[in-house]
Amino acid sequence: MNENSNVVILDVRTEREFRENRIANSILLPFDEIEENAEILLPDKDAQILVYCRRGIRSRVAANMLISLGYTNVLDFGGLDAWSFGTVRN
Repeated sequence: MNENSNVVILDVRTEREFRENRIANSILLPFDEIEENAEILLPDKDAQILVYCRRGIRSRVAANMLISLGYTNVLDFGGLDAWSFGTVRN
């Protein structure tokens, strides 16, 4: 993430969760809005996308959804609960 500024860090939690804390420079695309808004928010289907949620369950499903929508470089980053590098608040 530090070496590639083109990586997209995608938070698929709710807006409320996102406001409480998030990984720096992440963008919000709530899990239940992926199918309708992914192509608007993530127009480059070849961009590297790291997907995370709170515990890793939604991120796994979301990563698979993005792949089924044609995204080619998607990684399930897991859950924020296991993230040990600090977070930011809105």
